[in-house]
Order: sequence, then structure tokens, then C-alpha cells
Amino acid sequence: MTSIFDRPLKARTLPGLSPRRRTANSVANLLVSLSIVIALAPLLWVLWSVVAKGFEAITSSAWWTHSQAGMTAFASGGGAYHAIVGTLLQGLACAAISVPIGIMVAIYLVEYGGGSRLGRLAGFMVDILSGVPSIVAALFIYALFVATLGFPRSQFAASLALVLLMLPVIVRATEEMLRIVPIDLREASYALGVTKWKTIARIVIPTGLSGIITGIMLAVARVMGETAPLLILVGYSQTINWDIFRGFMGTLPGMMYDQASAGAGVNPVPTDRLWGAALTLILMIAFINIGARVVSRYFAPKNS
Repeated sequence: MTSIFDRPLKARTLPGLSPRRRTANSVANLLVSLSIVIALAPLLWVLWSVVAKGFEAITSSAWWTHSQAGMTAFASGGGAYHAIVGTLLQGLACAAISVPIGIMVAIYLVEYGGGSRLGRLAGFMVDILSGVPSIVAALFIYALFVATLGFPRSQFAASLALVLLMLPVIVRATEEMLRIVPIDLREASYALGVTKWKTIARIVIPTGLSGIITGIMLAVARVMGETAPLLILVGYSQTINWDIFRGFMGTLPGMMYDQASAGAGVNPVPTDRLWGAALTLILMIAFINIGARVVSRYFAPKNS
């Protein structure tokens, strides 16, 4: 007598799709593919236009080693070295202020006061900041930092406005990465007698560090292209200024605005500079995004 377990298994057969379902599936695939093409077409068009019109400017060695000091609007020559330096200084100043604050706010929301009244208020304010336009942040800093406190217009004032735009991105990215860390890791650390702050510093944060770094770099890339705070809080300079607390400073968005005001589209010299500055900014942001992917892969937890 044979058992039921000794009988050979029959191949599982699935009924075929009806013609109506196959038609609906084909239509859905077509609509999704068409939506992707429609979404990518403007992006590729803009990218091709910037590369085609700005490639000639960035291939010059003077573009990366010289500033626009002493150059007039219609005189060819000079480069974007001063604007590249100013953009990098702006990004570093913003990151130095917003990264510690953003990470600590996220740690408080996840580990300490997520359900408290202060935690709910902090989360609500982060949501509000995520929707604040850049020009509103610039006007707030101008009213508080320049008009009320009497500090001069400077790159530091512009960085403070950009910090308001970076904070919600860093807080939300860090918060999501801390939430996906398994609770078992925290409980195992507590069971060994490790204090809570050491558990956060040595277990929770290193586990989610790859995503945190990615969020920080993406936030830096976002603020590097903002123009409104620069127009309100700091003027544009054609020379290099290493002091972020005083004087005008050149940046790539400021250079684009300056060349557009100087006759870009009418005269070929400012036109080439404008497209060159735009392509340089795109390349810098692309390198930051690529760096974020590389760093996130490096710090990602290794599977044993």
C-alpha cells in the first residue's frame, strides 16, 4: 500500500489569460512606457541643449583656472574659477551647519520624543520647512539677520537661508534610515548593558549610515543650484573671495544670472559663459550624486 506522499506530484497548471485581460495588460504596458518617454523627453532635451551649448566653454583650460576679474561683458576670455570656488564654499558652509542639526533632530524624533508634544511639533515644523520656497527663506534671513541684527549681506547670510532648505531633506532622510534599523539590534545592545546614547552612536547610526550620507549629499546638491537667496543676501563678484562673512562672492547660479543680464542670447560671449556655467553646475551636482552612490555602497552593511 502506497502512501499519499509516495505519489508523484502533478505539474501545476494555471489557466490562460482571457483575451480581455491580455488586451488590458498590453494597454497598461503601453501607457506606462509612454508615460516614461513623456517624462524623460524634456529632461533629455534640456540636458542635450546644455551639453551642446556649454561644452565648448568648459573645454578651455582657462575656464577652470581663471576668474572673470577685469573682464567686460562682451570681451571673450576668463573662466568660472571664482564661481566654482564660491559654490563649493557655499555648499560646505551649509553642510557644516545643517548636517549636525538635522541628524540630531532626526535622532530625537526616532529615539526619544517621537510621540511627545515637542516631537510632534518638531515633525510639523519640518514638514512646513520642506514646502517653503527659497525666496521666502531668503527674505526671512534678510529681515532677521541683515535688517534686524545689522549684519552685512554676505555668503554666510545666503548659507543660512539655504540651511532652512537643507534641514527638512536631511531630517527626513536620516529619520527614515533610523526607523528601518531593526529593533532587535537595539534590544540586544540594551541587554548587554550598553547605554542608550552609546547604542545610538555605535549601532543605530552606523547601520543606517549609507542612507544618511546619501540624503546629506542630495541635500547639498539641491541647494547648490538655488539662486533667489544669492540675489537677495549676497551680490555677485567677478573675483575670488575666500571670506564668506563679508563682501560679494561669485557662484555658478549668480554667474548665470549676471551673464543673462549682460546680454546673453544677443551677444555670443555672455551666451557661451551662461551655458558653460550651467553645464559646470550640472557636472558638479552629478559628481555629488555619483559620490553619494559610491559612499552609500561603501558604508552599506556587508552581508556575511
